[in-house]
Formats: sequence, C-alpha cells, structure tokens
Amino acid sequence: MADVSPMVLSVPAAGAMADAVAAVARINGVALNAPHELLDEEALRQRACTELLRQAAQQAGLLSADDVPGVQGAISTEASNAIEQLLDRELITPDPSEEACRRYHEAHPSAHAQGERAQLRHVLFAVTPGVDVKLLRLRAEALLIELRCADDGGAQFAKAAAQWSNCPSGQQGGELGWLTRADCAPEFAREVFGSAEIGVLARLVHSRFGLHVVEVVARESGQQPAFEEVRQAIELTLRQQAWVNALRQYLQLLAGAAVVDGVALDAAESLLVQ
Repeated sequence: MADVSPMVLSVPAAGAMADAVAAVARINGVALNAPHELLDEEALRQRACTELLRQAAQQAGLLSADDVPGVQGAISTEASNAIEQLLDRELITPDPSEEACRRYHEAHPSAHAQGERAQLRHVLFAVTPGVDVKLLRLRAEALLIELRCADDGGAQFAKAAAQWSNCPSGQQGGELGWLTRADCAPEFAREVFGSAEIGVLARLVHSRFGLHVVEVVARESGQQPAFEEVRQAIELTLRQQAWVNALRQYLQLLAGAAVVDGVALDAAESLLVQ
C-alpha cells in the first residue's frame, strides 16, 4: 500500500457545510471542534474519547486543573502523560492462559502463516478532509455490489478502478500484484489475509487510506507454524485485545457519567459493563 496517494473526491454540499458550521460538539461543556471546523464522525469520536480521558485524569489528580483542552485534537504533553498514567492504573487485564492461546491458535489457523501472499487489485475511495463520508460510503457500497455481480473476466473492475480509484494503481486497473501481510497496512492485511476467499470481497475493507473494494485474484496459503513457535505472538494479540476491550468499557463508563453533546458515544447505563 506504499504507493497510495489519496486525493479529495468531493466536498460537502452547501447545506451540509452550513450544518457542520453550526454544530459544535462538547464534553461536559468543553468544545471539541471550532464552528468552522468540519470533521467526520470518527475523528469527532476520537477527540471526544481523548477529552473524556483528559478530564478523568484531572479528576484523578494526575493532571493540573489548569491544563488547557486540546486545540484541533492536540493535547498538552502533560495531559498525554497523565492519560497514560490513568490507563495504567485503571485498565487491569489478566495474562491469557495457555488454554485461551491454544483456542485462538485453533480458531485462526492462518493468522500466523508464513509465506502467505495474495494477488490483489482494489478501488480506493479516499477519506480525506472535506469529503462527505456518508456519501463516499454509499458510492463505495454501490460499486461493491456492482462489481460482485459482474461476470466479465475483470473488465468492469479495471474500468471502475480507472474511473474512481484514488490510488495510482487505478491506471493499471487497480492491480496491486502479489502482496504479503508485511506489504500492507495492518488493518488492511487483517481484512484480506488469513482466509480462503477468492474474488471481490463481500465487504468494504477499511484502512487508514479510506474504503477499498478489493478483489483477491489468487492466493498462496503459506505454511502454518506449530503452536509453540507462535505462542508469544498469540499472547501479545490476546493481551492487546483484552486491553482494547477494557479501554472501550472504561470509556463507556466515562461517557455515561458525562454530559455529551453533538457526538455519538456508547455510554454505560450503569457502573457495571458486561
């Protein structure tokens, strides 16, 4: 994915821009965006979560009450350090058991395959500042359905890549060639590798670059190492999953206790999060 260079596809219509200008999201009265600042939903949620944690660090006495809220998503070094201390204290996750590691290994036989690669092509819908994300997703989903229904040996996919893709590969019909996990962004690799799917994938693949319609032209499965060879990697994966789940639950608790305006967050209904 190193050659991907997204370009802006479109800007919001005048009415949508006016709505965005009028809407300022807040956490406990603290603004997350300026009136003129247009953010997609994910960027706004990220700012909201950061502000929840910053305020929690203040309440825990880890950060001065005089700390200034973030500007355009950036927080102070002191706030960043305080949040790290807060999470170290609040997020306690157990080490995964050998049984859990073996279950993961059995359930994900290709997760650590060595030598696995796939021949891919894609159409990239880049998510960049100023893009109407909802409209972009609708356009990508419509193309996904269209290309999954095509039965022309790939001619329609190549034409669509040339017309729509924000990746330079669009001029070569979206061809990315043979790739391994290491050649791709991790979030893209997780969606594409570790399965036997061939053809246009039934879902949009999300990455830091945007939304991808992906076709797997061919696969080479590689070799699955023994459990003992990958146990440490599996333990790390399970620890990361447990930490992310704990963080999600903690943020739900914080959101449930906060006054949240203008941004959609999952809030726990009680102090017990299942």
